[in-house]
Amino acid sequence: MNLKSKYIILTIVLFITGLLFAVSFQLVQDGVFSQEEQNTTSSLEEEIRSEILQEQEANIELQQEINSVRAQISDIEEDLGERERILFNVIEDIDRLRMFSGTVPVSGPGISVTLADADFVSGEGNPNHYIVHEYHIQKVVDELKVAGAEAVAINGQRLRHDSYIQCVGPVVEVDGEVSFAPFEITAIGDSDTLLEALHLPGGVHDQLLNENVQVRTEQIEDLMIRPGYEQEDVS
Repeated sequence: MNLKSKYIILTIVLFITGLLFAVSFQLVQDGVFSQEEQNTTSSLEEEIRSEILQEQEANIELQQEINSVRAQISDIEEDLGERERILFNVIEDIDRLRMFSGTVPVSGPGISVTLADADFVSGEGNPNHYIVHEYHIQKVVDELKVAGAEAVAINGQRLRHDSYIQCVGPVVEVDGEVSFAPFEITAIGDSDTLLEALHLPGGVHDQLLNENVQVRTEQIEDLMIRPGYEQEDVS
């Protein structure tokens, strides 16, 4: 083998050696960079995972706060509802008391009951047995109230919870106001019920007829009873 051939072979060997060295170096470099990239990626994932956990914890706390606020709102709404019901009942009670005391006007269906003196024939007994007395009127008033009358008036005079009916000679006083026969007793309520209460067998209507009182009843579709008179303070 001549010298030229030896150089050629040496050159080839060196080239291959250098190539192998370069490839090995590149592989080593690639391995280093891959490890660094993996470390960087792993660190980034850890940070993202930590942030996600923090957000989840914050969401849980926020949801707990929302649930607490909702519970408070529910309690407040329930309390307001209860107060509203109590207020409604109080207003109803006040309205009933005002109606019972006769201080507010009342309107609606009802009945009219007219009591009149019977014709007296001279020589056939005591004339007082043929006229309307306060107890006759009181019978009708009591029966109407028991039957559910919301308001009662005598000749337009509204009765209150403390009203009184009194005979004074040939006339009747209602809360100090003089009324003359015939006496018209008006009552607001269920007209059928009020009328049936008066006409029960052996009831008020029959008793009045037996006591020589003329009785006329009438159902009225729309009746108005105004407030009663306030008694003056005489103290």
